[in-house]
Amino acid sequence: MLVTLNEVLPQAQAGKYAVGLFNTVNLEMAKGVLRAAEETQSPVIIGTAEVLLPYASLEELSAFLVPMAQKATVPVVLHFDHGLTEEKIKEAIHLGFTSVMYDCSAVDYEENIRRVAELTQMAHGVHVTVEAELGHVGTNEGGSAEGGNPGDEGMYTDPRQAREYVERTGVDALAVAIGTAHGAYAHTPKLDLRRLGEIRAQLDTPLVLHGGSGLSVKDFQCCIEGGISKVNIFTDINTAAAKAAEENWSVGVGMTDLMGPIEQAVCEETKRKMGIFGCCGKGR
Repeated sequence: MLVTLNEVLPQAQAGKYAVGLFNTVNLEMAKGVLRAAEETQSPVIIGTAEVLLPYASLEELSAFLVPMAQKATVPVVLHFDHGLTEEKIKEAIHLGFTSVMYDCSAVDYEENIRRVAELTQMAHGVHVTVEAELGHVGTNEGGSAEGGNPGDEGMYTDPRQAREYVERTGVDALAVAIGTAHGAYAHTPKLDLRRLGEIRAQLDTPLVLHGGSGLSVKDFQCCIEGGISKVNIFTDINTAAAKAAEENWSVGVGMTDLMGPIEQAVCEETKRKMGIFGCCGKGR
């Protein structure tokens, strides 16, 4: 069934588990994620991000993601992650996405609030939920696009601003920067769990962890215990798909021979994450 963040995250927050967002760029990845959700009876969030659109457009993805989500026997949120432009966010909404993230983390605090508040008012008018980011989750490929580094203090979410930010924007979920980064980790991340606790104490809005691929089981468990209700995953299922293709290819093997192993690999990695997040059985 196709739902919004508001149908899955408040329950996750109350139940001390997290729901995974698994970004996908093709049919095999989507089938693997949704199969994992149904086999484990887990709520799930699936979608794509603006940075991934060169690999598959919103129109292409929505053509199969919307009907697949509608037919699913578990709650499925169709989410557009890290939307950087209002144009693409509005396109996602028009195509049937039930949730969007407007990433204004690269601009100053007041401008971030202004842009996100305007977008949230519009999205709520058509029953679409909104996630935003306070602080800035960088990347592991040489820092963020803005020249930052995941270790820079200025990139972390300021707990003192969190409540005001949510109140002024009206967002349904808040992505926080506590030491994670997008992509594959070259070094073990140092998570600021104390900061997470301070943020959680400031507001009741569901909190989101970006840069989840590569974290340890203990890292995930500590973050969820500390108040995280949504975890974003792409790199781990993306690399699982590539590894399956490599391991199953030989001379004479065609794409149709690889599609099944790729779907299975994504399914297994997704189920592993769902087990860690504690959401198995919560989609009944």
